[in-house]
Amino acid sequence: MAISASKAKRLAAKEAKAKKAGPASKGKTEASSKSTGENGMSEQLKDLKLHADRTATGVLTSQSQSRDIQLESYSLSFHGRNLIQNATVELNFGRRYGLMGANGSGKSTFLRSLAEQDIKLPEHIDTYVLNEEAEPTEFSAVQYVIKHAEEQLARLEKEVETILGEEDGAENPVLDDLYARIESLDASRFESQAGELLHGLGFTHEQALKPTKALSGGWRMRVALAKALFIRPTLLLLDEPTNHLDLEAVVWLETFLQTYERILVVVSHSQDFLNSVCTNIIHLDHKQQLVYYGGNYDTFVRIKSENEANQMRAYEKQQAEIEHIKKFVASAGTYANLVRQGKSKLKIIDKMEAAGLIEKVLPPIQYSFRFTDVAKLPPPVLSFDEVAFAYDGVLDHALYTGVNLAVDMDSRVALLGPNGTGKSTLLKLMTNELEATAGRVQRHNQLKVCKYNQHSADQLDMEKSPVEYLRLKFKHISEDTNYWRQNLGKFGLTGNHQVSPIGTLSDGLRSRLVFCELALERPHIILLDEPTNHLDIESIDSLAEAIHAFSGGIVLVSHDFRLINQVAGELWLCEKRRIQKYDGTITEYKAALKKKLLKKK
Repeated sequence: MAISASKAKRLAAKEAKAKKAGPASKGKTEASSKSTGENGMSEQLKDLKLHADRTATGVLTSQSQSRDIQLESYSLSFHGRNLIQNATVELNFGRRYGLMGANGSGKSTFLRSLAEQDIKLPEHIDTYVLNEEAEPTEFSAVQYVIKHAEEQLARLEKEVETILGEEDGAENPVLDDLYARIESLDASRFESQAGELLHGLGFTHEQALKPTKALSGGWRMRVALAKALFIRPTLLLLDEPTNHLDLEAVVWLETFLQTYERILVVVSHSQDFLNSVCTNIIHLDHKQQLVYYGGNYDTFVRIKSENEANQMRAYEKQQAEIEHIKKFVASAGTYANLVRQGKSKLKIIDKMEAAGLIEKVLPPIQYSFRFTDVAKLPPPVLSFDEVAFAYDGVLDHALYTGVNLAVDMDSRVALLGPNGTGKSTLLKLMTNELEATAGRVQRHNQLKVCKYNQHSADQLDMEKSPVEYLRLKFKHISEDTNYWRQNLGKFGLTGNHQVSPIGTLSDGLRSRLVFCELALERPHIILLDEPTNHLDIESIDSLAEAIHAFSGGIVLVSHDFRLINQVAGELWLCEKRRIQKYDGTITEYKAALKKKLLKKK
């Protein structure tokens, strides 16, 4: 693609200067933003420590001017624990990869290693990893996104100057891509483009103009995501990008990423999201290898299942052949001719072993989440009678009015609606953290309500191990270490993870610890506010089974369409200052969101 005439002239005018100055050094890795000021040094030290705890080795084998990335003999360890062993990393330009793997297998560490270029990548490949929110600043959300777009544009133009300053630089094929990227970053449209991205991610006009320091962590994460989508790096790495989004924003992001034409690697627990976005799947398996599959998540599941079935048939056939040979040798006795035949057949086994025996397919370890069953309470257990709520107490400013709904021990309720419509507030009214501005919230006098939210894991004691944490908190139940090991094992925390400091565990493993703690609390009603954040897909399926089996009530807020479809018996829609039952299915609701998005476009 040709660069615009005006920019071509400007770059040509700078070429002589570039030749004279020689190639300029540049920082090209866009990692997650760090806070500055008095906290800046501690953040930098934290980052340095993280890098010291992570070790990666490998060899870049892709061509220096290629837009593809290939690393051979790649190995990765974290805190001395091997995560990936002697694997091949192969990321092709124009492909969108979903990275699969169990909680704690090293997916987030792998993304960070790629982003920070533990193995040096060619100069023209810039990277960005989304795993932290935008820092709190005086810039508005729009200004923040524009500022980084301007920095990206300046970096790309400087990179063109550097290439043109090299011998035969004008023939470098990388230039075409750089020109195309510069052309797409039209400074005259920065404000409108930034506004469109933020609006798609759920920002109102007023929110987009607020300084980022006035936004919550979840909204600053959306700002960081908007920045990543705007600058469109060569290698975009998204670690659970939907965690802070509502269902409407998830649908928008799915649609946006379907047209991402560079290299995308995304870690997500949402099968719907992976099916909509991904062209390929990378599986970080139990053997610490990266296995590649073409197609989306459903294709990956089908092909993996077929491969394992074929491998198991081949394994059984080989084992039967080995067993047959061993029986023949054992029955040969002392007859010379049979002994010779036996030795000859044993050489067949030797050749099999030298070539590598077919491995038996080991089924994944099944974890069975279970919430402790409790005695039934007669209805009404928890009901709303003409409830209204306003944070300032003024009914004219109420989030909603006239709420007349109820939750009992058999309820499986999912709350729908955009962020800001009061879903989390409704959960706080249920737990008595807030009181209704008008109307009445009635609770059974024996009712115990417990809540899981996406920040619950942050409240854990990071210095203690999971075993120590539970034993101290529930010492009235048991002080036996083996008892707590067994409880943790049921929720997928096994081996060294049980006795390692909680601070060294992955977010997914910490979430499992919180679910174990929640089960021990023995509530009658469980409120789940974004429970799938950081869980792998197998854990989400186990959570769905636990919800079905639980003898108490469940109220769920989630951006995971599949989980809602699996467990919800009722849908409550929060919008336009009302909370009412939604008559359709979650599939119909998603279709309505897509239709609304197309109408906006």
